[in-house]
Amino acid sequence: MIWIVLMTMKGKFFAALAGAAVVAAVATGCIQTVSGTWTPDLSPGQDSLSGRYARSLDQVYRASVQVIQTDGVLLTEFIPHDTTNTVRALYGKVNERRVWVRVSEVDPQITQVTVETRTKSGFKDIDLAHELEKEIGLQLAR
Repeated sequence: MIWIVLMTMKGKFFAALAGAAVVAAVATGCIQTVSGTWTPDLSPGQDSLSGRYARSLDQVYRASVQVIQTDGVLLTEFIPHDTTNTVRALYGKVNERRVWVRVSEVDPQITQVTVETRTKSGFKDIDLAHELEKEIGLQLAR
């Protein structure tokens, strides 16, 4: 009789634990990346950084591609479907982190680059985003 009671208590504990895991997974959700795609979000807060440069869209985009190819692997280049040709985006991996870069023209002389980084499991890596954004600026200075 006691064995049956213990089994049901263990079963209830396991069910409660499994329920908590499901609630945690649902509560985290997904966020839209700077390039317009979606990714899991397991850590709230800022996960992207922006910089503005007095360069053309093409120059900043080429510098962004060069930085991602030098530091990691460039996987996709595209123009987000809800934008015009004054916005370009790319996706790659650097140090086993997922990286999204959005390059957009603010005006004909100013271009903004936004870098977003996440780990495989969905946690932010703001330090890598900062490093890559500054490397793009240094690439433009060459």
